[in-house]
Amino acid sequence: RPGSIVKELVENALDAGAASIEILIRHGGKSLIRVSDDGCGMSSEDAELAFQRYATSKISNVEDLGAIASYGFRGEALPSIAAVSRLKLTTRTAERDTGTEVSLEGGKFTGAKECPSRKGTTIEVRDLFFNTPARRKFMKADSTETGYVEEVVTNLALSRLDVGFHFKSSDKTVWNLL
Repeated sequence: RPGSIVKELVENALDAGAASIEILIRHGGKSLIRVSDDGCGMSSEDAELAFQRYATSKISNVEDLGAIASYGFRGEALPSIAAVSRLKLTTRTAERDTGTEVSLEGGKFTGAKECPSRKGTTIEVRDLFFNTPARRKFMKADSTETGYVEEVVTNLALSRLDVGFHFKSSDKTVWNLL
């Protein structure tokens, strides 16, 4: 569901140390989900690896297993989301002057390139379930899916009052807590 995707992407942004997060959905998240943050960003290598199953940047050695303090493993849901959508990730770390853009369609890698970007990460999920119409037909009306997304974002925003949230649905601001 779009709400689950938004939850995963916002949690990734929070794990990346974002001070502000912008969420935009269209058609209840069916045609577009975009989550942008000003967090630490990813290196070009990590951006491509994030779409590998079981990939994580949170564990470098055995000792890290006992010190996990996050919402999850950044990137663990990305392969599943990419498998049922047209996905574009744009990211840049503070140390780099340019960013990296990685694109996938139906889980298949379609390209990576260097690009201008602000610090942080933006993930665009388009055409959710375009390649699995049976799943798409079980989604609710746009207004219902929008309500689920709004509930998810509201709960995350209330749990992190130190982070600014801007939520838009179909290019109209639902609320702005920046």
